[in-house]
Amino acid sequence: MTLAALALTAAVKARALEVGFDRVAIGPAGAAEHAARFEAWLDAGYGDGMAYLERTRVERQDPGRLLPGCRSVVVVALAYGPRRDDPSWDPVSCYARGRDYHDLMRPRLAAIVDCLRKIAGADVVSRAAVDTSAVLERDLAARAGLGWIGKNTNLIAVGSGSYFFIGTVLTTAALVPDAPAVEHCGTCTACLDACPTQAFVGPWVLDARRCLAYLTIEHRGEIADEWRGAMRDWLFGCDVCQDVCPWNRKARPAREPALAPSAPLPSLRALLEMDEDEFRSRFRGSALRRARRAGLARNAALMLGNRRDRTAAPALRRALHDADVGVRGAAAWALSQLEPSDSSDPEPGGPSRS
Repeated sequence: MTLAALALTAAVKARALEVGFDRVAIGPAGAAEHAARFEAWLDAGYGDGMAYLERTRVERQDPGRLLPGCRSVVVVALAYGPRRDDPSWDPVSCYARGRDYHDLMRPRLAAIVDCLRKIAGADVVSRAAVDTSAVLERDLAARAGLGWIGKNTNLIAVGSGSYFFIGTVLTTAALVPDAPAVEHCGTCTACLDACPTQAFVGPWVLDARRCLAYLTIEHRGEIADEWRGAMRDWLFGCDVCQDVCPWNRKARPAREPALAPSAPLPSLRALLEMDEDEFRSRFRGSALRRARRAGLARNAALMLGNRRDRTAAPALRRALHDADVGVRGAAAWALSQLEPSDSSDPEPGGPSRS
C-alpha cells in the first residue's frame, strides 16, 4: 500500500471521529461473505413482509453493484446507549427515543464523502449509505473489523457491545483495510434463550416474522393471535436480545445528546386516541414515524390489554371504530382481556371483532 493511501486512510478516519462518530474502520469491497446465507434466509421466507429486501436482494450482495468500481468501504459506528432515560420511554427501543438517527448520520457521512473528494481528487467517487441503502452493512462492518456478527444477528464489539448504529461510505479510493474482528460469542446463548417470541430459528438466524421489532414497527394491519400476548412491554422495537448480552455490560454510552428523549412519551391511552395530525406533530423527526399512527395505536391497545388496564376500556371501545383494521382488531382483543362486562360487541354496523 502506498504512502498516499496510508495518508488518505488516516485523514478519512480522523475526519470520521471529528464529525462525531465513535469508531471507524476500513474494509475492502467485494462480494459479501454471507451473500449465500442472505439468499437462503429470503428464500426461507424469514423476511416476508419486508418487500424492499426482496427487491434489492441482488444489489445487497456486492457493494460494487451500488457503486461500480468500489474498492474500499469506510464503516462508522455511533453509540446510542445504554442510558437512563425518562421511564415513560421504557416500552420504546433505546435507539428510537430521540431524534431519528438517519437525520444525525447522513450529514456526517456526507462530510466523509467530502473529505475523500477534497483529498483524493475528483476522479474518486464515493457514496454514503445508512440502513436504507441496498448494502449488507453488518457484513461490511464485520469485514472491516468494526465488530463481529453475534448469534442475535447484531454487530458486537469488545468494549462497545451492540448499542450502536452503523453507517458506510463506499468509495473507489484505495484505502488501507483493517483486520476483521474475531468472533467472541462462544457457547453463550443468552440472546436466543431470552427472546420473548422465540424468533431465533438458531444461532445467527432470525425469523423476522416473529420478532417484536418487526411486528411493532414494520408489520401493517392486525397482529396474529399467537403474538398478541407477547406485546406487554414493547410499544416500538425490542431490546431484549441486546439487554441480556454479556458484552453489553460494558457497552459504550451515547455521547450524542440528540439521541435522548426531549419530553416524556405520551401515555398508552393518548397514543391510542391520537389522530394523524397529532401523530405527525408529536413525532416529527422521530424514528417512531416508521410505525405510522395506526401501528402505534394498535401496539398501545395490545399493551393495554396485556396489562388488564380497565381504565382504558372507554378508549378501547372508541378504537373499535378506528379506520384501521389493525387498530380495531387490537382494541377488540384488548377488551376481551378485561372483565366480560368490558368486552361488549361494537354498535350495529360497526367493524366486526377479530
